[in-house]
Amino acid sequence: MRVTEETQIISGGFMRRRLAPKLLDWARMAAPFLILAIILYATLSPLNMRPRTQFPVHFEHFAAFAVLGALYAIAFPRRILLVLLAVVLAAAGLELLQLTLSDRHARFADFAVKLAGGIGGVTGTWLLLRLLNQRLARRWN
Repeated sequence: MRVTEETQIISGGFMRRRLAPKLLDWARMAAPFLILAIILYATLSPLNMRPRTQFPVHFEHFAAFAVLGALYAIAFPRRILLVLLAVVLAAAGLELLQLTLSDRHARFADFAVKLAGGIGGVTGTWLLLRLLNQRLARRWN
C-alpha cells in the first residue's frame, strides 16, 4: 500500500509523527517548572494551608528537590552545571524567602536537605541518562 498524506492522517500517522513528539517535548520542558511552582506554594503558603503527608518533613524536602533536580536534568541534559546552579539557587532562595514570613522559619538543616535532594536528583539522572546513551550507542554499532 502506498503511504500518502491522506492515509497517514486517516491512520493517525500524522498525529504520531508530528504532534506526539511536540507534546512530549512541551511536557518535558514544562514539568520542572510545574514542580517548582508546587514547591513554592508548599514552602511559602501559611502553615494551615500547607499540604501534609504522613512522611517526615525532611523526607518531603529531600524527595521534592530530588524530583525537581531529576526533571530539570531531563529537560536540560546538556546544561547540567546550569541545572545544578538553578537547584542550589532555588533551595537557597526558598529558605531566604521564608525569612520574610511570620509563620515560617529558615533553617540551615532544611537548606542542606533540599540541597542534597536536588544535587542527588540531578547527578543520579545525569548518570542514568549517560548510561542509557552508552547502551543505546553500543546496540546500534
